[in-house]
Amino acid sequence: MKLLITNIKTLLQIRDRHIEKVSGTDMNILPTIENAYLLIENDRIIDYGFMGDHINIKADKTIDATGKLVLPTWCDSHSHIVYAGSRAQEFVDRINGLSYEEIANRGGGILNSAKTLENTSESDLFEQSIKRVNEVIKMGTGALEIKSGYGLSLESELKMLRVIKRIKAHVPIEIKATFLGAHALPEKFKNNKEAYIDHVINDMLPLVAKEDLADYIDVFCEKGYFSLDDMQRILVAGKEYGLPAKVHVNQFNAFGGVSLAVKYNALSVDHLEELNDDDLEALQGSKTMPVALPSCSYFLSIPYTPARRIMDSGLPLALATDYNPGSTPSGNMNFVVSTACIKMKMTPEEAINAATINAAYAMGSSKDYGSITTGKKANLIITKEVPNYNHLPYAFGDNHIEQVIINGKVI
Repeated sequence: MKLLITNIKTLLQIRDRHIEKVSGTDMNILPTIENAYLLIENDRIIDYGFMGDHINIKADKTIDATGKLVLPTWCDSHSHIVYAGSRAQEFVDRINGLSYEEIANRGGGILNSAKTLENTSESDLFEQSIKRVNEVIKMGTGALEIKSGYGLSLESELKMLRVIKRIKAHVPIEIKATFLGAHALPEKFKNNKEAYIDHVINDMLPLVAKEDLADYIDVFCEKGYFSLDDMQRILVAGKEYGLPAKVHVNQFNAFGGVSLAVKYNALSVDHLEELNDDDLEALQGSKTMPVALPSCSYFLSIPYTPARRIMDSGLPLALATDYNPGSTPSGNMNFVVSTACIKMKMTPEEAINAATINAAYAMGSSKDYGSITTGKKANLIITKEVPNYNHLPYAFGDNHIEQVIINGKVI
């Protein structure tokens, strides 16, 4: 089956296969072709170029993209999209003046989600979650990382990861699973953190590995949650089971989590709302991708990740949603890209790079996703008629997507 897209106003994010990510000033370069065509065979991009070079190409189906942009689908490298219920009451509590930490100390936050999930069947959890996954696909997400972490017990963490595995089998997009047993201390272990970490390492991890339920391991390294020593223990244990690290660091405090994550070759360090010079120095020359979650900052009214400092230091940056019921109840990557431009002063080129090629790198999916590259998966967004790509983040309240193509098929 061949699908041909013709008369593309602008084809965005054209890359050679050897480019896995872009950094520093290169993030402000977005390779494009004006008046282009793109040819798909089955689920792969097999050709693209100028319409003037489009001669006698045969296809089973043709889409006329006159006046429209075509770009790779978004890659969302950080989500908690598998959860049960809602935390809308906490949203109201914050409006009434309670902080994220105060809500957590009252038994809200992650523990609230864990209690709800414990009382939700695996079947119900799957139905709630796959509905959200299908919604984000329609909004242009073509690769998605999903974390556990609302279980906080052996049974519930396995329930979450099994649901993620079921989702992977039921949707056409790339899904990566991350084991986040160390997300918070459950009530049962509130006075014995060491025992809970032992439980994560000795009881949860072996079964996660045995059932092949995770691609990565994560830790919420933050004051009041898990310390540097805790993170080190968990990352070492994860490595023994072949699970690379993707870690939550520097959301509220900066105290060395970035440096430690880099030491253990973490694929990404996520949040980074707080950042110091030592963190930036630790990232220099590393393979670790900094990941910003701007819609979390928007929703919680906390500082935004200092994107300009990161990029001006010559580093790469990725964007993700952090989709979760407590601090980011949205998986809309289009809003993430707009918010990065509006609040973090990223250019449209930087934001699109951060949400595609760099985001694919941050979830270990660069081989097949994140750019318009011959041989990569044909996961594409076709926009409505728009003036140019600057319009995508500029008109932040509009839906600019006309069609989403996943694996060569229109969704």
